Amino acid sequence: MNTVRTVQGTSYLGVESMDFPIFHLDLIGNRMLVAVIATLHVWINHALAVGFLPLVALLEFYAFRTRAADPARAEALDRLARRLLGVGFVITTSVGALTGVGIWFAASLANPAALGSLICVFYGAWFTEWIVFVLEVVFIMAWYLLWEKSAASEQAKRRHIQAGGLLALVSWLTMAIIVAILGFQMDPGSWIQRRSFLSGFANPLYIPQLYFRTALAMAMGGAFALLLTPFFLRRDDPARPAAMRCVALWMLIWSPVALVGGVLYRSAIPEALTAAFPVAVSTLAFQQWYGTLLTVVFGAAAVAFLVAAWAFLQPRWLPRAAAVLPIVALFLLLGTFERVREFVRKPFVIGGYMYANGLRVEDYPLYQRDGLLRHAAYAAVRGVTPANRVLAGEEVFRLACSRCHTVGGLNSVVNKFRNLVSPGRPLDEAFIRNYIPEMHKAWYFMPPFPGNAAEQDALAAFILQAHRAPVRPRADQAAGLPPGASAGAHSPAPGGAQP
Repeated sequence: MNTVRTVQGTSYLGVESMDFPIFHLDLIGNRMLVAVIATLHVWINHALAVGFLPLVALLEFYAFRTRAADPARAEALDRLARRLLGVGFVITTSVGALTGVGIWFAASLANPAALGSLICVFYGAWFTEWIVFVLEVVFIMAWYLLWEKSAASEQAKRRHIQAGGLLALVSWLTMAIIVAILGFQMDPGSWIQRRSFLSGFANPLYIPQLYFRTALAMAMGGAFALLLTPFFLRRDDPARPAAMRCVALWMLIWSPVALVGGVLYRSAIPEALTAAFPVAVSTLAFQQWYGTLLTVVFGAAAVAFLVAAWAFLQPRWLPRAAAVLPIVALFLLLGTFERVREFVRKPFVIGGYMYANGLRVEDYPLYQRDGLLRHAAYAAVRGVTPANRVLAGEEVFRLACSRCHTVGGLNSVVNKFRNLVSPGRPLDEAFIRNYIPEMHKAWYFMPPFPGNAAEQDALAAFILQAHRAPVRPRADQAAGLPPGASAGAHSPAPGGAQP
């Protein structure tokens, strides 16, 4: 149902962000659920699908080109490439594929309004990415399963190498599409005014982030191959020096490119977002360690480069333990990058359009006038009364706070308020109530409170109650629509598409 809502002379036409039930994990929190699944998927996607597969294809091509000069070494290199691919095939088609689907499930539960808005803008891009992903699965299966048959003739081997090259290309294309959406979340650019697919896809951060991610993924793929090669080739194997040098050279080439990409990407991030870097890299409590952490991260990158140089210069004498260091260092860099990327865009989940709590910026005047509860499709109460203050406060917490905070688990809202009061001073409702409308001024990564004054009082009462006695909120918001009520306002989504 389309509806126009007028607040202070301004018309709002849009999708209600609160048409969805709330899913809430109070032990680890919704955002940690998404972060664990997404980070694991990105590690696998970047290191194996994007960076590792082209290196394996290069090894197969290298073996093919040198078989006339040294058939025994060429056969050993070809066998190594197939064994490396076997590891990548198993991991990408199992853990990689499952975590990819898991991101959709987790994001749909944690912030359905944000995911729904992104789908409306990038529906064509995501559909294309799905087609490319299917091709990726087909190519990797064909490449791995037809490896032995490719040795039948030179022509068959050439076709097999070409299949590996196509697989590397489509694997990169999946990342190239998704990176546009990730860049859009940080800085939508002119999309805020134009609301078109192209303006959203060609956002200011797309090319710098894609360049950086591509180079880092290639370096990670080399680190993964460097880790596996000593296990597949003994120290006295005649093919080991050539294989180790090929892998190490790959890392030595891509690592500086990734460093340049990181600098370019950093320079493209809007200045307003970079203010959150110290908190993003560490935590709010340890942001003073920002400089130390940066030293550790860049030191880890230097260690990865030095180990690659060691493998290139002394391929027979690189210990297996030393080969672990580059992959750990580069995984650390990517994990840190993902944390920073997710954090610096706050208080938004879509820059300038939707706050991290899943509520649109343009709908705030409506919610602050009428209250959140009145417009929530799934809520146990529709307003605040003296008899239901704590229950109403719990519902407001779910709607406004639970995307990022828990009650008593990780990033607990109760603990946040406990830490704000002076030692020995009791936490009281007046302090909580007065702080809620001002919190976004003290912490720039916090969205403003979206409800009305009565809901501020109710939220304060709920937090104080949870402080005095542990509360175990329900995992989902089971209360539904009252009989005869509307499910909310449905209307054209961002970009003009109907959801």
